[in-house]
Amino acid sequence: MFKNSKVNYLVTVLLGGLLVLGIYGQYTFSSTVPRKIKIGTTYMTMNNSFYKIVNDEIEKVVDERGGTLYNRDPALSVDKQCEQIKSFISKGVDTIIINPVDSGNQKINKSLKKAKQEGIKIVVVDSQLRDKRLSDTTIISDNYKAGVLDAKKMMRTVSKADILLLEHKDTLSAVDRINGFLDTISKNPHYHVVSRKESYGQTEIAMPIVEKVIDQGVHFDVIMALNDRSAIGALAAVKEKKLKNKIYIYGVDGSPDMKSLLYNTSDVQATVAQSPISMGKIAVSTAYKLFKEEKTKRIITVPVTLIDKKNINQFDLSGWQ
Repeated sequence: MFKNSKVNYLVTVLLGGLLVLGIYGQYTFSSTVPRKIKIGTTYMTMNNSFYKIVNDEIEKVVDERGGTLYNRDPALSVDKQCEQIKSFISKGVDTIIINPVDSGNQKINKSLKKAKQEGIKIVVVDSQLRDKRLSDTTIISDNYKAGVLDAKKMMRTVSKADILLLEHKDTLSAVDRINGFLDTISKNPHYHVVSRKESYGQTEIAMPIVEKVIDQGVHFDVIMALNDRSAIGALAAVKEKKLKNKIYIYGVDGSPDMKSLLYNTSDVQATVAQSPISMGKIAVSTAYKLFKEEKTKRIITVPVTLIDKKNINQFDLSGWQ
């Protein structure tokens, strides 16, 4: 009887010790293995290779460090982007990297506020939010300067012009480009804006819009497009309508398609190059700094460069910079 009690006591002590050891070991293991980052990315549309390149740079680093990346495509839909933000919150992401469909939309603002309340960091790329309090860091190209560079190139090329603007008014980066262009030509009475059209930065939208302007009999000899995709749509419309007068076309992005046109034809005059590679690298670096509770800049501006016939040989035609 005494022996059995002693054995039971020893077994109980042994099991208790193993339990404590197991809990301690689990705690020690979990405290020494760092938690991996989780990032959600949502850009206004993935129907644009610019954002694919940005995301590729982010994905490279996250994969190398064993983190998790959720990439979603709202396809220019505010409601879809809000649902994606909600999904990121439910997945417990540490950072949301966003290119907003609409920079000032209250639905997007409300969704991002909920994310911030959950402790999620917000990194905005290639645009800004009108409510700057919602972002921890905003990474943008020097968009105003992009418009200035296109305007100066146009003014060196033609002494007067009737200008068609292709815009995307919901996106602050696009607004800044157009404003840079307009401010630069504002004091010269020989440059007139004859029409302003919303293209959402999309080739398939820009083409029929420009065709309609042509059909309405509006005369223009310069097209200033907020980006290369809409510039290429405009060129397609000009070709389709077989306009006899020379049309000078300017874009922003430095996309492979636009660089190829610059190199091989005289159909377009210039583009101002952004760097989605740099933007992606900065975005993921910033996300990791925020993850480690390190300080980051509120606004990071990436330089831009004019590309025209004179310097096109300095650029890779097949890829982005």
